[in-house]
Amino acid sequence: MWKYKEFMPVDESKIVTLQEGGTPFLKCDKLGQDLNIELWVKVEGSNPTGSFKDRGMSVGISKALELGVDTVGCASTGNTSASLAAYAARAGLKCVVILPSGKVALGKLAQAMFHGAQVLSMDGNFDEALEAVTTLALEGELYLLNSVNPFRLEGQKSIGFEIIDDLGWNSPDRIILPVGNAGNISAIWKGICEFHEAGFMQDLPMMTGIQAQGASPIVNAFKKNSLEIETVEKPETVATAIRIGAPVSYLKALRAIYDSNGYAETVTDEEILDAQKMLARTEGIGVEPASAASIAGLIKLREQGIIDKNEQIVCIVTGHLLKDPETAINACSKPVKIKTDIDNLREILKQK
Repeated sequence: MWKYKEFMPVDESKIVTLQEGGTPFLKCDKLGQDLNIELWVKVEGSNPTGSFKDRGMSVGISKALELGVDTVGCASTGNTSASLAAYAARAGLKCVVILPSGKVALGKLAQAMFHGAQVLSMDGNFDEALEAVTTLALEGELYLLNSVNPFRLEGQKSIGFEIIDDLGWNSPDRIILPVGNAGNISAIWKGICEFHEAGFMQDLPMMTGIQAQGASPIVNAFKKNSLEIETVEKPETVATAIRIGAPVSYLKALRAIYDSNGYAETVTDEEILDAQKMLARTEGIGVEPASAASIAGLIKLREQGIIDKNEQIVCIVTGHLLKDPETAINACSKPVKIKTDIDNLREILKQK
């Protein structure tokens, strides 16, 4: 990621990195052929802690060092806390994370704890946890590194840089990604606009955001052609990373969608889980449920005719399959028990 350091607003001598960025950019011919499009998938689960959050956290923690703070913090549905804990450890900073009780996937919780963060489990949802940690930040207790922090988005915009770079300094027709707290879609759009203004590319992509049906304030606003959202008081979805009812970056996200002539749509939990399994079994790419929202949205928009035949599409998958192993296991058949007998094994294989 730091090969684009000239576009990053931090002191180069303070950079804290785990070699984030440079993630795989895979052409998915089988799935693309089925949908009659040219499909590329940007695999952000290959970042050091397994999600796109590492890009923003590298810049955010670098800025924290530059500012001389000693404690950083965040509220999180999982990936933010995992990333912050790792980068804070790398920088030698204290780290506090507040998580909604019982709402964080096991893989993410393990990361935050293991990297030494002080993990606080709060009764309530993500939005309430964010309100609490924001209060602490305003009182000077910690430096807030949720995506409301603009330096987080400066790192995440590098996804846009890499897509354009990977496509030979050309823009795809459309970029599709999951939307939760809504920083990523606006960050990527910012990066692409910076490259466009610098003269590195000519065309611009349509930014397309996908939300879970049970947590879709941005899609609801888009359908009304509005710049204001109505908060979803009790967001619910299997896709824990985007289970957010009051996204802090909603205005930036909506502007990115409108300014790019993009689109926004919801998908059901069933569509998300089907897409998650399809991507793994068709293209060998294992992602957590929230990541699969982009693929589910692609399929839905293609069926609706919003996406045209032969469009060049980039889907961003934001987190690794192992972030939420329980959901993956529950979506599959249990292992078949066999005897320690080669003949028994042959019989079972014949049944397949």
